[in-house]
Amino acid sequence: MSQLTFDADSARALEAIYMTPDVVAQRGRVIDLLAPAAGEHLLDVGVGPGLLALDLARLVGESGRMVGLDLAPAMVAAATARLAGLSQAEVRIGDAANLDLPDGAFDGAVSTQVYEYVADMPRALAELHRVLRPGGRALILDTDWRSLVWHSSDPARMDRVLACWDAHLADPHLPAKLGPLLREAGFTVRRTEIVPMFSPRWQPVSYAGGMVRTIRNFVRANGARFGLDDAELQAWWAEQEALIAADAFFFSVNRYAFLATR
Repeated sequence: MSQLTFDADSARALEAIYMTPDVVAQRGRVIDLLAPAAGEHLLDVGVGPGLLALDLARLVGESGRMVGLDLAPAMVAAATARLAGLSQAEVRIGDAANLDLPDGAFDGAVSTQVYEYVADMPRALAELHRVLRPGGRALILDTDWRSLVWHSSDPARMDRVLACWDAHLADPHLPAKLGPLLREAGFTVRRTEIVPMFSPRWQPVSYAGGMVRTIRNFVRANGARFGLDDAELQAWWAEQEALIAADAFFFSVNRYAFLATR
């Protein structure tokens, strides 16, 4: 199954989602949980367009260090532009399962919506453990897509649509396994928390608004592999448009935050 391709256009689309009020609130909660301090060295695995990294770089200040990694050149370019002028910040191409960084180099690390794309999670978490100093902390946030409640009058059709969407991930249900995986990698899980993305009605400038469009575009390109023909996809989307028009749209999904220490 094709994965999402993060070219310049998709990077801009993702950035738009990340700037919606509910995702801004999520970013604030991630920062609260990580609790960065001036002078610390922090790592952002899967830096994306750099919005979280920018906040963290400002919080650690010029006496600290902020390193952001991403596999997608378009994301690295976007984050580099956003962090330009901050001497404590660096963005580079990097693989979550093969961190090209020294042992014990960081006081803290963060990764949001990244590890669900990583096939070898034991290796990725071993790498994260390696680059943290003793006592260093990691804040990981990912979605379990089984938690998605998306209103439809045809649940079977919606299930086929979401099965197509799930297939672009290495593990669409990672949070259920993340606690044991962290412990096996040598971490101590200190705190867990649900971060809901809840839209009980349609709001185009929201996480749900952005994700509905992202899922629609992905399923249109890949739905045939799941027996979703054009007519069925058109009927699915027409129903969503009708629900929006009737003020009956509903979308809710949970993200799960794990704070762990080395």
